[in-house]
Amino acid sequence: MKILFFSAKPYDKVFFNKHNTHSLQLDFLETHLGPHIVNAVDAGTEAVCVFVNDKLTPEVLEVLAGKGVKIIALRCAGFNNVHLETAKKLGMRVCRVPAYSPEAVAEHAVAMLLTLNRKTHKAYNRVREQNFSLTGLLGFNLFHKTVGVIGTGKIGKAFCKIMLGFGCKVLAYDLYPDAELSNTGVEYCPLEQVLQQSDIISLHCPLSADNKHLVNEQSLQLMKQGATLINTSRGGLINTSDVIQALKTGKLAYLGIDVYEQEEKLFFKDLSGSIIEDDTIQRLMSFPNVLVTGHQAFFTEEALTQIAETTLNNIYLLGEGKEPDAAFMLV
Repeated sequence: MKILFFSAKPYDKVFFNKHNTHSLQLDFLETHLGPHIVNAVDAGTEAVCVFVNDKLTPEVLEVLAGKGVKIIALRCAGFNNVHLETAKKLGMRVCRVPAYSPEAVAEHAVAMLLTLNRKTHKAYNRVREQNFSLTGLLGFNLFHKTVGVIGTGKIGKAFCKIMLGFGCKVLAYDLYPDAELSNTGVEYCPLEQVLQQSDIISLHCPLSADNKHLVNEQSLQLMKQGATLINTSRGGLINTSDVIQALKTGKLAYLGIDVYEQEEKLFFKDLSGSIIEDDTIQRLMSFPNVLVTGHQAFFTEEALTQIAETTLNNIYLLGEGKEPDAAFMLV
């Protein structure tokens, strides 16, 4: 079976080739999938493997189906970039990796929180310049702080457990509360209460039409003055313009984002020699209390191994006419 990968980076080639135990034919393209490239897909391609910034619109899916593509494999958990109704209508199977080392993303969220709070990135740069002053590096204890977690799937659950270990009070909001988490001391509350009472808020929910711009002018007004916001989930959960205004007024004391609503033109690319035309991300990065990483939270050896193994096994089983675990299937 021939699989064509889009948005492929060198590490994708390494891990997928390493774990290709079914001897599938793997071809890699660095470009993202969209209307600009879909017509170049070879007629013999049976599956395409895509990532978060590939655009599988109805038009793209129709072209793929016409070329004989039967399987859409997402090597990620999110699937808001795939028009599932069209895929189903065209008889295409769509699979994903719903959980790949959730601890990787949860730990990155904690790393961002600690970096912002204790200003270790600034201290590192200072010391390298032989400046050992502590002025401007004052942080705060996480111990006994109230942490709000929005979304308690596998990643949110892992994050909750870490925060409990720091001695934090953990409030959570999810449409489907987790009984195990409740037994460990996590308190499920209405969203409004989580926003109002939390010193730190971390987003761990998938993006949907219902929660797009969950963090906006209205929800920001509910938050404590000087709250910290961390987003390692999806960029579209945040209305960036409203968040910038909250940073300017001090409503938000700190912001850490590993995702950005317009990231497809920026992330996973080396733009160090380019002029970035996105004024919004430039404004964000100008704040001393904002930390931006480029969709790095998933990037551990354990996570990449799980992504490669699960994705290739899903495709192999579907190609053999067998059904992968239901948790992996979207259509």
